[in-house]
Amino acid sequence: MKRRSDTIRRRSRIIAALLRWYRNNGRSLSWRNEKDPYRILVSEVMLQQTQVARVSTKYPEFLRKFPTLDRLARARTSEVIRTWRGMGYNNRALRLQKLSKIVVQDFGGKLPENIEDLQGLPGIGRYTAHAVACFAFGQRVPVVDTNVQRILSRLYPQRKVLPILQTAEMWALAEYHLPRTNAHDWNQALMDLGAAICIAAIPRCELCPVKRLCPSAHMKRQRAARPPKREPSRHGIPNRIYRGKAIEVLRDLKPGGSITSSALARRIMPEYTDQDRRWYLLLLQNLERDGLMKLRGRTRISLPD
Repeated sequence: MKRRSDTIRRRSRIIAALLRWYRNNGRSLSWRNEKDPYRILVSEVMLQQTQVARVSTKYPEFLRKFPTLDRLARARTSEVIRTWRGMGYNNRALRLQKLSKIVVQDFGGKLPENIEDLQGLPGIGRYTAHAVACFAFGQRVPVVDTNVQRILSRLYPQRKVLPILQTAEMWALAEYHLPRTNAHDWNQALMDLGAAICIAAIPRCELCPVKRLCPSAHMKRQRAARPPKREPSRHGIPNRIYRGKAIEVLRDLKPGGSITSSALARRIMPEYTDQDRRWYLLLLQNLERDGLMKLRGRTRISLPD
């Protein structure tokens, strides 16, 4: 019984200390002042695999162009892709527009509040659905990203779980630590702590508001060496780089303009030869399949309409 009461007391102290720290040290991000669920969704989609500094620049630009779900749903896909310039992972822009069309058609133009409905939309996984539910609709739900996982794994290093169970374990821990009120600030506080102090390689434990409650504080650690990521490539350059180059070339065309297949090949790979043709045609097929380009006739290429 005493052990349980000690655990509850420790949890309460962690929550109080971190919320107090967040009030004075939380990041000032424009989307945190938003109440519009659509705008919050846009920020969350942009933050997938993109640094905060880049999103801070592109976020207002995208919203000036597409201020509502309805405007995004009615926009030309080529316009959406052009506006997404500089963000990378262009499929996110297509999924966001596809989502907007579904919401307009099936939900009356309003994002659903239900987490299951949110996860059923294109490009919305567990994290994004919970983030929208919490930050846009004020729901008391955990929001677990890599920063939150890192913090929880250091607060509870004694928990040994199989990799297949680790995600469920982390979500359960995050839910256990939710305060009764103000889940919005709590989840943001965890993310900010992970981004600024409880970082991956060498955490800044001396600045951490919960260092006295963390058994991992001040432990020497090194970033684990990651095996090199294997991905499809050509001439030592990943295919995703060539894909990005191709989209950039198409973005620079005048609206409605096109480029020949052979000219595009030379633009993305100056050393292109006939030996690269099979690989190149497959690259184009994948881009067209993903909805990021359109083949006009047999030889000309453009952004989709």
